[in-house]
Amino acid sequence: MIRIAIQAKGRLNEDSIRLLSEAGIRIDESKRMLLSRSSSFPMEVLYLRDDDIPQAVADGVADLGIVGLNEVAERTFDLEIVRKLGFGRCRLCLAVPKSVEYNGLAWFEGKRVATSYPRILAKFFTEKGVRADIHDIAGSVEIAPSVGMADAIFDIVSSGGTLVSNGLVEVETVLASEAVLVANRSLSEEKRAVLYEILFRMDAVERSRGMKYILMNLPQGKVDAVVRILPGMKSPTVLPLAQKGWCSLHAVVSEAEIWEKIVQLKELGAEDILVLALEKMIP
Repeated sequence: MIRIAIQAKGRLNEDSIRLLSEAGIRIDESKRMLLSRSSSFPMEVLYLRDDDIPQAVADGVADLGIVGLNEVAERTFDLEIVRKLGFGRCRLCLAVPKSVEYNGLAWFEGKRVATSYPRILAKFFTEKGVRADIHDIAGSVEIAPSVGMADAIFDIVSSGGTLVSNGLVEVETVLASEAVLVANRSLSEEKRAVLYEILFRMDAVERSRGMKYILMNLPQGKVDAVVRILPGMKSPTVLPLAQKGWCSLHAVVSEAEIWEKIVQLKELGAEDILVLALEKMIP
């Protein structure tokens, strides 16, 4: 049995549950409390605040965790970053009131900067040789300049809408973040084997993203021409039909190219084209 910590609520919670579900690890959310067990995989799910997850994994309370890279960088616990997961993308940025004349990082010299990520910001300013007064605050960081608590802020930005609504403008990106799978460095061999199974399933899910399974009936004499535009994973599957001179051809195609390919296939005589969703791709 392996235990994974995920965010108790919010966007990362939803995306984490979805990823586990796509990997065949079903969690009964209707009975969810602090700890839930999967009915289809040897896994327990521990629901925590995002900023508590790095410590929980480092201390062995959980074996794995899904958390933002920003939280891993801020908490500085010795964790194994197993994989970036491609969701929950955001950035940690410095922002200033749009009314000021910003002339580069030197502007922050001696300024008060409000943030919930003081360690990341202190490291950045030290590396850049900037001496600023960092105010560690929780909650709505973006209002700090308007109420006189700070001259600027350092905070998470996704769309940038919150900055605009508070009269701020983004001036420096310090860290690009996304959800990552982290692990305790002292996992037993048994638990590491379970981790490898999880990664295998995640790989199968990831390979299928943006791909479609396409089937068609095709004159036998057009197979070579179709193969040139539909190479498939190795090569398309070709099966004979009862109707003489015809075959059925199956292939995997990028969703971004599907309509362009369909036009080419129709020109080559393909008929009865079916496009199906692709859930998993296992090499």
